[in-house]
Amino acid sequence: MKAFRLDELEAERAANDGAYLQFVRERNMSVGLYALDAGETDPQQPHQQDEVYLVVSGRASITVGMETTQVARGSVVYVPAGVAHKFHHITEALRVMVVFSPPEG
Repeated sequence: MKAFRLDELEAERAANDGAYLQFVRERNMSVGLYALDAGETDPQQPHQQDEVYLVVSGRASITVGMETTQVARGSVVYVPAGVAHKFHHITEALRVMVVFSPPEG
């Protein structure tokens, strides 16, 4: 079993000066914590993997393909492989759990 605490993952991510911390990598999936501060620009490009976002905290909008929705704590968003997507209008610091399948390259 692997078990994690969000506060410890956030501290590790911040200590490594990165917006993304991958903390699980298995044969069929990977999981990470993604962080964007209020007003920040999301630099993501489409991924080769399907992904699921679970918003842990914060508020923003996300556009996936041609669809846009607002997200906040508890929101879950599925993004198919190869589809353009970005968080934007980030009004509160955003912390998002990301699951990639297969694992992110």
